[in-house]
Amino acid sequence: MEREHTTSLAHESAQLRPTVRAQPRPLPPWVPKRWYVHLVLWLACILMGFPLFYAMLVSTQNNAQVFNYQFTPGNSLASNWNIVMINRNLGSYMLNSVFVAVAVTIGKTILSLLAGLAFVYFRFPGKWIVFGFVLITLMMPTEILIIALFRFVNSLGWGNTYLALIVPFLASATGTFLFRQHFANIPAELSEAAQLDGANPLQFLLRVLVPISWNTIGALAVIQFVYVWNMYIWPVLIIQGQERQVVQVGLRTLIGGDAALVFGPMMLGAVIASIPPVLVFVLLQKQFMSGFQLSRDK
Repeated sequence: MEREHTTSLAHESAQLRPTVRAQPRPLPPWVPKRWYVHLVLWLACILMGFPLFYAMLVSTQNNAQVFNYQFTPGNSLASNWNIVMINRNLGSYMLNSVFVAVAVTIGKTILSLLAGLAFVYFRFPGKWIVFGFVLITLMMPTEILIIALFRFVNSLGWGNTYLALIVPFLASATGTFLFRQHFANIPAELSEAAQLDGANPLQFLLRVLVPISWNTIGALAVIQFVYVWNMYIWPVLIIQGQERQVVQVGLRTLIGGDAALVFGPMMLGAVIASIPPVLVFVLLQKQFMSGFQLSRDK
């Protein structure tokens, strides 16, 4: 009896004892803990970056190497460069696009700052009605108004000029809305203090609002520069000559018309044309990423 009781107690204690699970083997130090998240991100980066990588490869190849799906650099980069930059004069188109994009970006930023200042710090009859019209234009793409805009610009005698490429795009509903929201989140005490110091509205804008709005200005500059750089339909309609034409229209000349397509120069031109927007984004990346964080803590 005593032995059976001892055996029963031992069996019960064994059942009450917690089961010790085997610990998983630790990962090597070079493997991150959430390796599956890193794997998904790497796959996404490869998927998005592969077209650009392949375009850069094709830009160094001739048609025979392209059709053989060669995944190593070719030996036709020099000849493709001559076709793009000398025969097709893509550099001149890029200079035109840089001039137009910079002019529109600066003009839009200045007008948007002034409009945002007016909608937040000024009182005038019908202010909300005017702001409502601004929001309505935000919903209307340029393509809807392009025929009326074409007739109006030609009636002013601006056809085939830089004015036709710059002036119609200086007013920006996007910029006005962005700065209006940004200024509305700035404490009103700053405006009251500036008035007590005797600052006029322009001094308040230049000395107070602009220094604390560089992130928003940078974000708008990136958006507008890329938008103007990628314009195609309007320059095709309003610019007849080649001396003032922009880069997106200039890329069309690389197709070759009725001749056979030569993919190397086409890809090289596309890669070269994408460099200025990339540089603008890299230079203003910090401002672009933080430019939409509108809060009263600024």
